[in-house]
Amino acid sequence: MSRFPTFPSLLRLLVFLLALACVVPAGAQTTADPAPVQAPAGIVAAQQKVLLDLTAKVDRLEKQIGQNKEDDDKLVDIRLQLEELAPQALQSALAFRPRIAEINKRLEQLGPPPAEGQPAEPDIVTNERQALAAEKAEINAVIASAQTLSVRISNLINTVATTRSDLFRNLLTRRYALTDAFSSKVLSDAHAGVTSFYNSISSWLGFALKYKAQPMLVATMMALIAAFVLMFGGRRVFGRLIDPNGGESPSYLSRLSRTFWSTLLPTVALGVFFAATYFFYDYYGVLRGDIGTFLAAAMTVIGLVFCVNRLTNAALSPARPAWRLIPVEPEAARWLVRLTTAMALVIGVSSFLAIVNNQMGSPLSLTVARSFLAAVIVGVLLILMGLLKPFRTKEGEWRRWPVWLRYSAYGLGAFTIGAALLGYIGLATFVSLQVVVTGTILVTAYIGLLSARAIGAEGGFGNSFVGRWLAENSSLEDNTLDQLGLVASIALNVLIVLVFLPLILMMWGFQPGDIQSWGYRLATGLTIGSVTISFTGILSGIVVFIVGYFLTRWFQGWLDGSVMARGKVDTGVRNSIRLAVGYAGVALAGLVGVSAAGIDLSNLALVAGALSLGIGFGLQNVVSNFVSGLILLAERPFKVGDWIVAGDVSGTVKKISVRATEIETFQRQSVILPNSNLINNAVGNWTHRNKLGRMEIKVGVAYDSDAHKAHAVLSEIARGHPMVLKNPEPFVQFTNFGPAALEFEMRVFLADITNSGTVQNDIRFAILDAFDREGIAIPSTVRAVMEKKPALEPWPTDDDRIEVEAAEQEEAKAEAARQQAKSRRKGRKPDPN
Repeated sequence: MSRFPTFPSLLRLLVFLLALACVVPAGAQTTADPAPVQAPAGIVAAQQKVLLDLTAKVDRLEKQIGQNKEDDDKLVDIRLQLEELAPQALQSALAFRPRIAEINKRLEQLGPPPAEGQPAEPDIVTNERQALAAEKAEINAVIASAQTLSVRISNLINTVATTRSDLFRNLLTRRYALTDAFSSKVLSDAHAGVTSFYNSISSWLGFALKYKAQPMLVATMMALIAAFVLMFGGRRVFGRLIDPNGGESPSYLSRLSRTFWSTLLPTVALGVFFAATYFFYDYYGVLRGDIGTFLAAAMTVIGLVFCVNRLTNAALSPARPAWRLIPVEPEAARWLVRLTTAMALVIGVSSFLAIVNNQMGSPLSLTVARSFLAAVIVGVLLILMGLLKPFRTKEGEWRRWPVWLRYSAYGLGAFTIGAALLGYIGLATFVSLQVVVTGTILVTAYIGLLSARAIGAEGGFGNSFVGRWLAENSSLEDNTLDQLGLVASIALNVLIVLVFLPLILMMWGFQPGDIQSWGYRLATGLTIGSVTISFTGILSGIVVFIVGYFLTRWFQGWLDGSVMARGKVDTGVRNSIRLAVGYAGVALAGLVGVSAAGIDLSNLALVAGALSLGIGFGLQNVVSNFVSGLILLAERPFKVGDWIVAGDVSGTVKKISVRATEIETFQRQSVILPNSNLINNAVGNWTHRNKLGRMEIKVGVAYDSDAHKAHAVLSEIARGHPMVLKNPEPFVQFTNFGPAALEFEMRVFLADITNSGTVQNDIRFAILDAFDREGIAIPSTVRAVMEKKPALEPWPTDDDRIEVEAAEQEEAKAEAARQQAKSRRKGRKPDPN
């Protein structure tokens, strides 16, 4: 009745997970080559024998399905065997493919038989055609048998799935009569069961001590050594994660990590110890069949109770409030730990007794009574947990759980008790088991996911124990630590899914065989239509590409720093070779990765066609820049370190890639120019073949100065500068009679044209000093003289007063004019006539 996973099932699941990590990728798998083409009768006979053997196995498995309709574990094993037989049947059909191809090719060469009225063909041709047709018909009959067998196997697999679904549904919906379970006979059955169990244990123990004492002692010593190594080695390696020495107020990440790791690591260590103990006892032949079952069940129960207790203690921390993940009061935390541990203990003991009852052949009434009591106790404990008041307000009043959580506990508890009282013992047991075990798994996984998210947050990994250790013992920057935190977060998420998802599936009725089957399907590939997707193949392809990428980068560094640097190879040549090697290596790593992923490279023709269509609609510039970059790397019209002029941009080439070229101007500005611009337009390169170059300096001399003397002084200055080459010889040319000066031009050659700025500065200062010393004037440009306009009078502020003053002035002028006229009349002489 119990769906509790047994210890051997968990052990098989662990072995499967380890094997899955080492599965050869589908793309790299090699299947056995089809049988070589032999005599036709030999092929048909061999494949007929194979099909007969497969048919016998299928018949045997079909009988087992009918005999084990009530055993879920046996049904899972039968399904796994059927899934192994299905590809063998298909392989038998595929074995004829080469021979069928040869027959069809030969029949095509022979051609059709002559029509009526045409000349008859030779008998040898007719006989060969008939023999080939008969052989083809015989082969087609065998292929049809293989296909029929494959369909039959698929139908049987579906039958197993349907039977298991019905079995699980009947387990949950079957109703038992409680009157038989609580009769007086139950006590006598329980006493008989306990007596039988005691006798079984005592008989085995007496036999083992008498005849297996030495192997038992060796197995015990080996198990104790394993426990010692796990306890002290684990504490030494993972002690900081399990029990960190934090301050008074540890961070949220520290509390999450402590809760997760202090639950997971000790539980895994205990599981490994139990597995080692079981292995050594079984290896040395100490265990008997029933005793091994009892021991495995007891170990599973102890592991469950231990895990639940560790989780609740770590999350609630009754004795360490600073590390408490859920902010409840200490007394409430202690009660929660007790109640959850009690629920785990009840479920564990009930599951252990279920296995004992099955081994002892106990009556059904005893099983019903046990399951009923366990379900009722779990329901009562859930209601008690909902009744707790774990929080306290600032005023000191106790506060209950949130409404949704409180009523969820009430509902689950009431449902479990009600289902048990109504006789649905299987349903009540299943619900109580999910509450305890699945709840523990989900809570642990959720805490792990929260820890992974906190580690992946910005600065989260740097604040963790591992991040601080890396920061102290390495030269990693905060940026790098954040990237490592992101990788650690992804890895932790994947680990949580791989570990906890199978456990949850097993608690919901799936068997390790189901998970194993799904895992192998994922490993070998899922076929969707004509496309096969292999996740392990894809993962292997990614790993191969990453390895190839880092090998390429290492080879680039070694070639550039160790080979070309010692050979004094030019910087531009080194850059071109390094880039070419890098692109070739990455392309090769990509091709190898795609092949390792199991992808047929011939299918990339579709991608190439789509890419061509995309080029036609909008990728012309991208492809043009890419091709231009390849041309630049091959022709090398300029190289890294050259001083080039491209349109309005002038500067030093810093990097040449396949899409664009980086130019650093003399103002330290980085300009990214598309390569197509550098190919299609004119580009000046001052340092193409060498750095030799000519520099010009223009000088103006006043008209009243001695031009010959000025020419001699300029020539002397040009020859005297240490950076100016003597060959070619510097030259001073009298270029023009300018509007304001006699114009001279100094033309000097430099070994390194990039020093032209320094040389120009030095020569100009030398010209000023020499002209001043020799009395040679340098005229300046005539500047226009601007007359200063008179300032405008301010706007009057009192209009009446101004008008009065203006009237008075006009009146004074008029009076002065009258007085002047009157004086002229008085002074006039009389007319003598």
